[in-house]
Amino acid sequence: MARPRSFLWSRRIFLTLLTGFVLVPVYVMVSSSLKPLADVTGKFRWFPSGLTVRPYIDIWSTVPLARYFANSLIVAGAATLLSVLIAVFAAYAVSRYDFRGKRVFTVTVLSTQMFPGILFLLPLFLLYVNIGNATGIALFGSRGGLILTYLTFSLPFSIWMLIGYFDSVPRDLDEAALVDGCGPLGALLRIVVPAAIPGIVAVAVYAFMTAWGEVLFASVMTDDTTRTLAVGLQGYSTLYDVYWNQIMAASLVVSVPVVAGFLLLQRYLVAGLTAGAVK
Repeated sequence: MARPRSFLWSRRIFLTLLTGFVLVPVYVMVSSSLKPLADVTGKFRWFPSGLTVRPYIDIWSTVPLARYFANSLIVAGAATLLSVLIAVFAAYAVSRYDFRGKRVFTVTVLSTQMFPGILFLLPLFLLYVNIGNATGIALFGSRGGLILTYLTFSLPFSIWMLIGYFDSVPRDLDEAALVDGCGPLGALLRIVVPAAIPGIVAVAVYAFMTAWGEVLFASVMTDDTTRTLAVGLQGYSTLYDVYWNQIMAASLVVSVPVVAGFLLLQRYLVAGLTAGAVK
């Protein structure tokens, strides 16, 4: 049965408004990043009178953006890699084996997502400082401490999502691998992991985005040498002026890795999230 014309027009209007709601802020960011500072701080104009790429050049000298960029890449990349590695083995064990406390472990992993991150800020701060004083291992103010912090937040959800995805992989594949001479580790790495690539990619994207855009812990657990992008962008706001055009330009630049990664991996991401949600 054909849908009524009123429904089709209503859908078109809604999608048009939704598209405008999404694209208008992006247009404002792009146009503001191409304006001189005087034009940005003056009366707003939808169509700039003059365009300049100077803000994209100045963002690297106003603040040490390259160092912040490197810190974010190292921290987010390491947290993502560790989260994926640990989640794969933990989720496979829960999915394929029965052991005492399995249900308690699964519920505990999922229940950690109920608590807001700010509740862990002071305990982690005190823990890192005391560990540094007792052992000399510098966790506070270091990339290692920030990686460990982000790992604690991304790992529980990663394990839970991969458990659902591994459950969707037939156990017959494992049994066939064992018959052919593979051990449990070989069956995981050669059979299950290739079949679960969409779920693993979804976990990796989630862990990377969690670490890339986090502000609260990065503002407390870092210093001038280990500061990440999310905190470093505050440097464009000084006591005497706010470089709005450079802030917009830097915001667009730091969004490139996330947007590019999402566009390249969206096929796997959608499949992985769908399977994890169903299971």
